[in-house]
Amino acid sequence: MRKKVEAEAVDTLKRTGMVVAAAIIMAVNLKTFVRAGGLIPGGFTGLTRLLQEIGVMLWGVEPPYTVINVTLNAIPVFIGFKFIGKKFTGYSCLMILVSSIATDLFPGFAVTTDTLLVAVFGGLFNAVAIAVCLMAGASSGGTDFIAIFLSEKWDMDSWNYVFAFNVIILGVAGALFSWEKALYSIIFQFTSTQVLHSLHRRYQKQTLLIITRKPQEVYETIRELTNHDATLIKGEGCYMKKECNILYSVVGRDEVRRVLKHVRETDPEAFVNMIRTDSLSGRFYQRPND
Repeated sequence: MRKKVEAEAVDTLKRTGMVVAAAIIMAVNLKTFVRAGGLIPGGFTGLTRLLQEIGVMLWGVEPPYTVINVTLNAIPVFIGFKFIGKKFTGYSCLMILVSSIATDLFPGFAVTTDTLLVAVFGGLFNAVAIAVCLMAGASSGGTDFIAIFLSEKWDMDSWNYVFAFNVIILGVAGALFSWEKALYSIIFQFTSTQVLHSLHRRYQKQTLLIITRKPQEVYETIRELTNHDATLIKGEGCYMKKECNILYSVVGRDEVRRVLKHVRETDPEAFVNMIRTDSLSGRFYQRPND
């Protein structure tokens, strides 16, 4: 019991530290690259910046980032609590609050005045912040909640759909302010989406075809590591004309490296073919966020 409590305390400390680090990275990115290039990032962060710019344009006053961002995230937070997970949403709220307050408090400075560099590297750091947050079992709020909800409900990788939604927001920004800045903002968002797609693989799938002499042991390894099932197919090697065992299984792409390592330990002579899987129909176990 004591060890369990200690493990939970360590996990809580680790997740909190990662979320705070992600919030700081995001806030610094907003006050350096995003502000320096006058960009409007996607998602609710971009919507917050858009409303701030509208406030300056109409009344000559920039509303506090924290007030707008927290207000906009009220509905996504409700979705998170109801459909995703309470702990996940709680850590996400921490991310939203820390990043919002830090954005208001941190001084702004420009790393470079080259708008293209700002768009590319700003998008990269934005993706890193979101990826660290997701690895900690949280989100940066806004459209991230929506993307995760869609991924959980319909078992799909929805980040590119979020990118399309963000382009609409940037189109509004272009119509109101500057099309040049809007186009650079799309580069920022595209960079962020593609880097995030590479870093965060939770909702991406990989099919494994494993030819092994130890099918039961390999299956038990996969089951223990991922909670995914497998199908045993009896075959025959065309060259040696000997019976062989083929295990067919689908796992998350973020699980592949760990599975492959343990399969090699179980059967060093196993032959593994890994195939990227774009879509599935049927039951597929998804680890709970909490």
